[in-house]
Amino acid sequence: MAASRGMGALLKRSFSTLKEISNVTVIGSGLMGSGIAQVAAQNGMNVTLVDVSDGILSKAKEGIENSLNRVVKKEFKDPKEGEDFVKKAMSHIGMSTDVERSVVSCDLVIEAIIENIKIKQELFTRLDKAAPSSTVFASNTSSLSITEIASSVTRKDRFGGLHFFNPVPVMELVEVIRTDQTSEETFQLLFSFVKMIKKHPVTCKDTPGFIVNRLLVPYLVEAVRLLERGDATAEDIDIAMKKGAGYPMGPIQLLDYVGLDTTKFILDGWHSGNPENPLFKPSEKINQLVAEGKLGMKSGEGFYSYKKK
Repeated sequence: MAASRGMGALLKRSFSTLKEISNVTVIGSGLMGSGIAQVAAQNGMNVTLVDVSDGILSKAKEGIENSLNRVVKKEFKDPKEGEDFVKKAMSHIGMSTDVERSVVSCDLVIEAIIENIKIKQELFTRLDKAAPSSTVFASNTSSLSITEIASSVTRKDRFGGLHFFNPVPVMELVEVIRTDQTSEETFQLLFSFVKMIKKHPVTCKDTPGFIVNRLLVPYLVEAVRLLERGDATAEDIDIAMKKGAGYPMGPIQLLDYVGLDTTKFILDGWHSGNPENPLFKPSEKINQLVAEGKLGMKSGEGFYSYKKK
């Protein structure tokens, strides 16, 4: 019992000395990266948003400002308070095209670039050499292994996953992913960071798809298998899940919204690593549509047509 109390006191002391996260670097200024930068800046953190060109960063900055103005319309009755809110948030965001320089004094790096394991590993190898040893690294990947990404760095104990959901300023959930080598201090820091930006953290081990996608993607693909077998039409599958299960969007509609190429990429990766799992078996119909360039809403056609008549 005494040993237990001693360990509890030790943990309490170590958690109480966790450093505050005040400087965050976000690599990648797409929808996810910009959204992460926005919510961190809204909550008083200094953010450096990094991408490959000033032109891309300029568009990202405009997008963040527009998003903040949408927050103002929803949350602020006083126009002056809303204007001050936008100015203050934007004052916390800096832009950079220099990856190494952007991390020299940051507490946390969040990577939100293309879902390609080799490109992510190459990026983190560069960051590992440039960032202070105390800096914590996190990937926003939705489908790749955090352990595999972290294999490219020496600070494996200071590496975890922060999986945000799109659109980041609206969606409340963040999955906090810990590998077998993520230290307890790193995990607690990532968990507290999510709370600091007023999101709801849940934790998961480094398993394919984490929680949400591990449940969601097989559900979506099983809907396609119903369609492939001719058991039901796409329309009836969607109507059934909306009216019978209360879902806001049917699975076939959701596949088109997410992008069939995105779902194919996730499935292919999972199947490659776990070929014996029947849930990860690729879909012939999805593969066919992607090969035909029918990717969903973004291409104008997927399972449904979105072309203007």
